[in-house]
Amino acid sequence: MRLVVERAFAVLAPLLLAGAVQAQPAPAKLVPAQSEVAFQLKQSGVPVDGKFKRFDAQLALDPKAPQTGSVTVSVDTGSATVGFAETDVELPRAPWFNTAKFPRAVFQSNAIGALGGGRFQAKGKLDLKGTSRELVVPVTIVQNGAQSIATGEFVVNRLNFKIGEGE
Repeated sequence: MRLVVERAFAVLAPLLLAGAVQAQPAPAKLVPAQSEVAFQLKQSGVPVDGKFKRFDAQLALDPKAPQTGSVTVSVDTGSATVGFAETDVELPRAPWFNTAKFPRAVFQSNAIGALGGGRFQAKGKLDLKGTSRELVVPVTIVQNGAQSIATGEFVVNRLNFKIGEGE
């Protein structure tokens, strides 16, 4: 997951660069064209890369008081693609994402902690296909001019979320 946020909407970028203190950090504005939420699955033992075409994220963070911050990432599960038409047509169906019943997957943090060096740990819940599980996501935030780039990666067992049942 790579999310690019821009200073135009929020104070996030200068906070990350200068470490300024702000009581209520404003949410950052996502730059969708420069961001991605990607995934990897194995099909017949072969890794297949995919992505979600539509998603949104809100991130509010004061690096000097990360415990006051929050992150929410919402993904349109119907936008999943692996680039193969025969597989893409299956992803929205009930055994996989069941997008008719569960159109969104959402991660909502309930705690953020600093790990040092621009690294943070976001603890929260991932709601996916009607199942909610606690998740810890390591996140690195890098300042790039007027933008901040947040990168995080985590592994989930698809069967814990009933994705690909019976496959």
